[in-house]
Amino acid sequence: MSSTDNSPEHKLYSAREPIFPRRVKGKFRSLKWIIMAVTLGIYYLSPWIRWDRGPELPDQAILIDLANRRFFFFWIEIWPHEFYFIAGLLIMAGLGLFLFTSAAGRIWCGYACPQTVWTDLFILTERWIEGDRNARLRLHRQKKMDFHKFRLRVEKYLAWILIGLATGGAWVFYFTDAPTLLRDLVTGQAHPVAYMTMAILTATTVFFGGMAREQVCIYACPWPRIQAAMMDEDTLTVGYRHWRGEPRGKHRKGAGAEQLGDCIDCMACVNVCPMGIDIRDGQQLECITCALCIDACNEMMDKIGKPRGLIDYMALTDEPREIAGEAPKPVWKHIFRPRTILYTVLWAGVGVALIWALFARADIDMTVAPVRNPTYVMQSDGSIRNIYDLRLRNKHGEEREFRVSVTGDDTLTVTLQDSDTTAGDTIAVKADEMRIVRAYVEAPAGSKATISDRTEFTFWVEDGIANERVSVDSVFNGKGQ
Repeated sequence: MSSTDNSPEHKLYSAREPIFPRRVKGKFRSLKWIIMAVTLGIYYLSPWIRWDRGPELPDQAILIDLANRRFFFFWIEIWPHEFYFIAGLLIMAGLGLFLFTSAAGRIWCGYACPQTVWTDLFILTERWIEGDRNARLRLHRQKKMDFHKFRLRVEKYLAWILIGLATGGAWVFYFTDAPTLLRDLVTGQAHPVAYMTMAILTATTVFFGGMAREQVCIYACPWPRIQAAMMDEDTLTVGYRHWRGEPRGKHRKGAGAEQLGDCIDCMACVNVCPMGIDIRDGQQLECITCALCIDACNEMMDKIGKPRGLIDYMALTDEPREIAGEAPKPVWKHIFRPRTILYTVLWAGVGVALIWALFARADIDMTVAPVRNPTYVMQSDGSIRNIYDLRLRNKHGEEREFRVSVTGDDTLTVTLQDSDTTAGDTIAVKADEMRIVRAYVEAPAGSKATISDRTEFTFWVEDGIANERVSVDSVFNGKGQ
């Protein structure tokens, strides 16, 4: 190995050079500001919305009640056994991501991904404190830590920590009553888990949004590597019209100036890119389709008197058409095609199914768990008893009396028992609670159920006030002789 192999030019890895995007104005930048304000507003304000559910239930509109294993969303209440609603929402989120990516590339990443939203917020505060791109670059390259640089650094990191603290604080408010928790946090009476969670989220928010930034999107996020399977030649994504922009030049008067393309190589598209890439090099894994380069290029085209759209949302199928002098396909033809229609139908189907399940579910519910040890009990009179644990759920706002019965074999009878009651086939369940009771199902001696190995039957629970009934199928075990 020669001595030159250790020179900087031959190093396998190089230190990361921080990216300082320049401020830009335009419709896409304005759209990003609006989405950032809306999403952050929803995140920070949602725990403080009140919703009256009666005296027995919490009045927080959105609440993940881990202690009582319940999720509240305005008038909707999700119980632990209804986790399929959460699974359905996750499926819808995945299908929605596939739909948006197939239609317009990484539009989610560029506009609504939490990493993008918080990174935009951190860059905004950095710009307010340290100045725009050139000022931040000078400060970064300044080796000497004088008082001016020290003061700006302290102000910036304090602002970032406050943003991270607000982020972590808003998150813990979703898990308990927000006003009560805020008072406990301020007075030092909150549970240590709350302080620990806030500290962890504060640190990770500052690290991801303030320091790692584009590194999270490039190296940590798997979506850039998956998106290729969701995109095709009709997907709209940010691209550079090289047939119009090349060869690049400064457009100064002189020989050959008329042969130059529209791109004046001003680097405006690179300077505003939060990922630090040059879109003129073609589609790249790092591009999050935020379209800030479109705003920057359009601004420059206006200044030099050239038509807008040198950098624009476009599809691969548009390139040969435009080179040949034809008009590109209408946007709706790119968006509405078999793949996106299929994703839309699947997404809507899951949504309709969830809505139907939400409104079709009863306000009473029951699950049945047979006690298998022993499988059955032989009584002194020759009758056989099977034991079952029933979980009765009352989703009403007031206490209800439930009656439990069995059908499928007229000889079977049921008796309920729990720590409070050993009487008949009825039991009271308090408002919005679940009660576990033990059910004894008996078959008299000589009946078909006693001599059969398995007898299928059905548990029924009935709310006499609302005339609601639900059923669960089960099996009665006999001697099998």
